[in-house]
Amino acid sequence: MRSVHPKLPAWLAAAVLVVAGHVALMARVDVRVEYDKKFDFKPIKTWAWSPDSPGDVKVARSQYDDKDAIKKEAEPIILDAVAGEMKQRGLQEARGAPDIAVTYYLLLTTGFSEQQMGQFLPSVPEWGIPPFPPATQALQAMNLGSLVLDLSVKQGIVWRGVASAKLKMGTEPKKRQSLLREAVRDLLKKYPPRG
Repeated sequence: MRSVHPKLPAWLAAAVLVVAGHVALMARVDVRVEYDKKFDFKPIKTWAWSPDSPGDVKVARSQYDDKDAIKKEAEPIILDAVAGEMKQRGLQEARGAPDIAVTYYLLLTTGFSEQQMGQFLPSVPEWGIPPFPPATQALQAMNLGSLVLDLSVKQGIVWRGVASAKLKMGTEPKKRQSLLREAVRDLLKKYPPRG
């Protein structure tokens, strides 16, 4: 009896790589949405940026971060991405008073995660391991970013979406821009709420 070594056709291998890459992209951004369950989203046809300001950037990473420079780089991308996604959802940008106002917040911080030897053991090990001083065995530092989109009416916020991602230190500008667009797209996929 012959052993069969099936070879993967090139088109199937390419499809698997595309799907795997798409799944990897989706896994990078964690999306959460909350909305007012009593609010009727069906009559909403127009939108505009909040009259005070389209949004703001909050940075809590280091004293050297320039909030204004980050806003200057990120805001045009966010504004363009939101406008495109709203149009795809059948909402027109209002010239006068909109049905709903949009505000964004870009929150940037640094997070740390560490594990110490013995941290998962009970305080009094019953199976003979002598006590030992805790020592850091794993340490991870990362930039954390969240994009918040608020949709408001006169009564207040009726829909809020938060997209969060871990960003590698020194991420290239094109990747950051791509991640911002992906965050907006993933957030607004959940608008209007299906409820």
